[in-house]
Amino acid sequence: MQARCPVVEKAMAKSVPTIEDLYHVPEHGKAELVNGGIVRMSPTGFLPHYAASEIYAHLRDYARCTRNGYAIADNAGFIVKLPHRRSFSPDAAFYTGKATGMKFLEGAPVFAVEVRSENDYGDSAERELANKRADYFTAGTLVVWDVDLQSDEVVRVYRADTPLHPTIYRNGEVAEAEPAVPGWHMPVEDLFPSEYE
Repeated sequence: MQARCPVVEKAMAKSVPTIEDLYHVPEHGKAELVNGGIVRMSPTGFLPHYAASEIYAHLRDYARCTRNGYAIADNAGFIVKLPHRRSFSPDAAFYTGKATGMKFLEGAPVFAVEVRSENDYGDSAERELANKRADYFTAGTLVVWDVDLQSDEVVRVYRADTPLHPTIYRNGEVAEAEPAVPGWHMPVEDLFPSEYE
């Protein structure tokens, strides 16, 4: 009979990260639980953060007016139950589920925003973004915005019912998130500080 080694057993038991591990990411950093591992996300630059903040502010105004749902800012955790993904942490979101106090939100947001950072370009990044959108839709998200501040096609609106055919909005136009956030809209130019217009 082989002797038990509690130190090794404990280390082996912890080899697959759990939702609880997301609460203890160093420096309280942004991370997601994907493919059995914790995927940390680096901080972003001025323009992507500015755009995400503006989207959150517009969603917050909508939530206050309608009293239906919650505008969620960057770094919130959404717990989902997909075979290879257990969480999302979008740059901004709209959530209609139950408030969870100090814990992560349960379930996917109805509307998720992914703002591209400077490293979110190239074939590999495009595949990752497409896979993440597919995960959002599988988890129940209705609309995902892909915000690209370096493109003329600034906002690509992907919907669960037409996931491969985005509606595109350019500067000077007004973007929306139907049917996830009914009646809500936002001028694309608001994604940029006034000195960039």
